Amino acid sequence: MPKNKISKNWINKQRRDLYVRMSKKEGYRSRAVFKLKEIDEKYKILKNGISLIDLGAAPGSWSQYAAKKIKNGKILSIDTQHIEKIENTFQIMGDFTDTNYQNKIKNYFKNKVDVILSDMAANTTGNKYVDSISTGELCISAMEFSKEILNSKGIFVSKIFMGASFNDVVKEAKNTFKEIKIYKPQASRKESKENFIICKNIL
Repeated sequence: MPKNKISKNWINKQRRDLYVRMSKKEGYRSRAVFKLKEIDEKYKILKNGISLIDLGAAPGSWSQYAAKKIKNGKILSIDTQHIEKIENTFQIMGDFTDTNYQNKIKNYFKNKVDVILSDMAANTTGNKYVDSISTGELCISAMEFSKEILNSKGIFVSKIFMGASFNDVVKEAKNTFKEIKIYKPQASRKESKENFIICKNIL
């Protein structure tokens, strides 16, 4: 199929997408916000006064939602891409897997944090097997970082894909957290293998 045909199909799909329309209406930067909203409503993730890290935050809809939900808290957003300013959040442009940026995050909070969110996915190659493994590796890296910076009752939420790396991610989660749930929000596209892993309480 010609590239311009694919682009037109994608644009038409976006226009028909209820969540895209809702996100624009409510002032959010992407439809992904409704995935977090569903997860939060089901698992009670966000509360006033908490400290939160949003990994792979660009364009920033999860941080926007968190900033509205959390009063008197501390929110840090990090991504390798630039994130437009979001009120009541602190942005870092960089790779969270780099030790230097991890130290910057730790220095910002000074103490352990309550919640880590990650909607990260590896850049797609077109090979679903490779993409699943790459995104799984990102999730495990985020989980390893959470061991260092989450408090004992902390919560970790991350995107994962059903596929080659799924079992490895779940195994790592079981070795790190006491409570683990897998959930696919209604806002995730039906054809997507995307799920989210919700983990609570460090072992």
